[in-house]
Amino acid sequence: MNSEQTVGFEPADNLAKDPEGVRRRFWAKFKRVAAGLPFAEDLLSAYYCAFDRNTPRHVQAALLGAIAYFILPFDFIPDMLPVLGFTDDAAVLATAIRLVAAHITIEHREAARAALKRSLASKV
Repeated sequence: MNSEQTVGFEPADNLAKDPEGVRRRFWAKFKRVAAGLPFAEDLLSAYYCAFDRNTPRHVQAALLGAIAYFILPFDFIPDMLPVLGFTDDAAVLATAIRLVAAHITIEHREAARAALKRSLASKV
């Protein structure tokens, strides 16, 4: 199925089979847009929880789904639109976090704050 309609589309299932690819694509996009994301800390907390070996598989799946939505090139609202661009990403992430909030630990949040601080400092 290699037609024009599928160009740029990669099912989330493919991402689940390639955790290093998810990491690489996540950080590439995050570094490009971090300063403009009001939910950056929550996104990073979800990322650290999803890749924590102690996190249950069903929690990892929910969070990886939200992270995949953030990094995949298709969107209900294109990310390049000012103000509205990341609202759908934020809604998907907020829903996933609400479902698994008990599994996002203080350590995940602290790692997120530290990474965000590093990321923003490197842009200056």
